[in-house]
Amino acid sequence: MSEAFQAASTAQALPVAHGYRQPVRAPGPAPYPSAANPNVVLAVMSACVVLVVGMVAAVNLAVPDIAAGGLHPSAAALLWIVDTYVIVFACLLIPAGAVGDRFGRRGTLLVGLAVFAVGGAVSACAPVVAVMLVGRAITGAAAACILTSTLALIINVFPVERRQAAVGTWAAMTGVGGVVGNAAGGLAVQLGSWRTLFAAVVPIALILLALAARTTPTPPRQPHPLDVAGTVGLTASFLALLYGIIEGPERGWVTAPVLGAFAFAAAGLTAWTWYELRRAHPLLDPRVFAIPRLRAATLGMLVAFFGLYALFYVNAQYLQYGKGYSVLVAGLGIVPMAVAMVIVAQVSVGLGDRIGHRAVAGLALGSIVAGLLLLSTATPDTPYRFYVIFLLIVAAGCGLALPALSNGIVHALPPAQAGVAAGINSTARELGSALGVAAVGTVLVSRFTGQLPAVLREPAGADTPRTVSAALARLDARGTGTRTGTGTGAPPDAHEAVVHAFTSGMDTGLRVVAVIVLVAAIAVVTWHPSRKAREPVRR
Repeated sequence: MSEAFQAASTAQALPVAHGYRQPVRAPGPAPYPSAANPNVVLAVMSACVVLVVGMVAAVNLAVPDIAAGGLHPSAAALLWIVDTYVIVFACLLIPAGAVGDRFGRRGTLLVGLAVFAVGGAVSACAPVVAVMLVGRAITGAAAACILTSTLALIINVFPVERRQAAVGTWAAMTGVGGVVGNAAGGLAVQLGSWRTLFAAVVPIALILLALAARTTPTPPRQPHPLDVAGTVGLTASFLALLYGIIEGPERGWVTAPVLGAFAFAAAGLTAWTWYELRRAHPLLDPRVFAIPRLRAATLGMLVAFFGLYALFYVNAQYLQYGKGYSVLVAGLGIVPMAVAMVIVAQVSVGLGDRIGHRAVAGLALGSIVAGLLLLSTATPDTPYRFYVIFLLIVAAGCGLALPALSNGIVHALPPAQAGVAAGINSTARELGSALGVAAVGTVLVSRFTGQLPAVLREPAGADTPRTVSAALARLDARGTGTRTGTGTGAPPDAHEAVVHAFTSGMDTGLRVVAVIVLVAAIAVVTWHPSRKAREPVRR
């Protein structure tokens, strides 16, 4: 019995509640008839993935330029310029997948690409912060439609025997996108400004729109009505959850706004689960997480991106402040990770068939842990050739993990719910990314502020700088010392102390993240069925 059919049998046998029954599905769904070339569709969909995921990372490299530019954003406004895209993107992934299933995945993709271009244009031309935030929200909503539609279309276009490899390539692109975003963000800012970065989005999105319109066919639609109440409830709950995660490091984890956001999210998700269990056609049936492989793959996806984006958060700062690289070189310094992910992803699916998907998941997450621990030994004196080897170990782990885990999620649901499956996959990724940044950022700031030189705490009662740029700016404002290679007027000894405080905080943060990934990896391996195990049937 195939694993896909076992998962389907499990879902069909899930408990009946208030008259609700899972729809009966045929094993091994075939793609719909189409003259489309699957390889061309995969290439276009992969480019779309790199675009929307890359924007998450690219903006981080533009932050200093935005802060110094004509918008004059406050510290809080700057944070929201970065986070609005991520929040809207993550909150709408599952609803966007359901919209694609109901109204058409091709149409949802094309509309998403058009709206993405509009959002990029609004951001590029923004005269004030408020307009910038509107542009970022527009692109976030469009990104959710794009990402879920790309996976759903790939599932429908490829025949069964090639589907796992195609999904594996798509999954690898979600990791590659973050790396490409770092490099592209650095290049755009170096050649122009932050406006150049957002303006470049417009022609890229329109070119992909034209390619997608020409190459993608129209798959059948899901006839069930859209669950509007479930969509609103899930979106509001995720919005509160992400707000708490993002604001926690800045406001403090025990402050009223953060605790209130978490309480609202918990109550909202509980009410949403109760509601969905009683619907004939829910947005997402919560009982699908009773399938061990789906549950394990979802946690594995979350924790893989938890580690990856914790690394992305500190990497650019380390290369710029610790190694003294320019923003362009810092962006290019992570490119070898993309190459490694693509290469390793090609063998991931076949390796899973040979040694079992549970073994691959354990090996992949173990590699991420090992790479993070090695990276936590980095100092300003660490040669780049050693540092890049540590990056490649993390990249190899991600290259192994993402195809196997994405296939675990996709094959647990029927093709009629391909959009929802893509939403689960991508939501786990976005939540993991946000949690990883929050975790490493919290530890980094705590360690960094505790090790800053006393001169940065004068005059008495002054707020302690929480970032390297703020600390160097305060030293520069004192008007002492000679200029260094970083472009500050900080005294050399004080400058070195600030950099040392950062690398110490980075190292501690990466160790904490590695331990969390290790603990979660044990749960993933424990939950994941072995290669020959059958999914248990519940009656």
